[in-house]
Amino acid sequence: MNIKKISISVFLVAIILLGYMINISEATSYLSADPKACINCHVMNTQYVTWKNSSHASVAGCVDCHLPRDNFVEKYWAKSVDGWNHSVAFTLDTYDYAIQISDYGAERVQKNCISCHSSATSTISSNADKYHKFDAPNVKNGRKCWDCHKSVPHGKVRSITMTPYSLSIK
Repeated sequence: MNIKKISISVFLVAIILLGYMINISEATSYLSADPKACINCHVMNTQYVTWKNSSHASVAGCVDCHLPRDNFVEKYWAKSVDGWNHSVAFTLDTYDYAIQISDYGAERVQKNCISCHSSATSTISSNADKYHKFDAPNVKNGRKCWDCHKSVPHGKVRSITMTPYSLSIK
């Protein structure tokens, strides 16, 4: 067998394995805005169920809050960064079961909260000296919208006991 045939064989095996991995991981679903793509990995089930039963479910999906909405390139860059981090953490089982949003993700969510609720945040900003100790969109003391609005949109408590039927959500 010559080197050319071996190279072609290795390449074909690699392509078949890549296709298998894309299929088994449902990788193409991550290109969509479907919130069910976020629950391909079972660790996000409670986040999905609590969102699905929230006031935001009818107006905003996962990507509307968690990804940049104003720039196509930034959106897919954020998807790539998050996807890579998630795949590494889930594959190597290095994630914390009490999932916390990253600083990068928190910045995006904060920006989207302020963007979607611009009329409220502009009122808050103009009345900050009377009611709130920050001015939107730049929170002076590092507080995020969810510091006060903890139950939006994922509920106050996120655990498997709070969402007992979440294992059958797919």
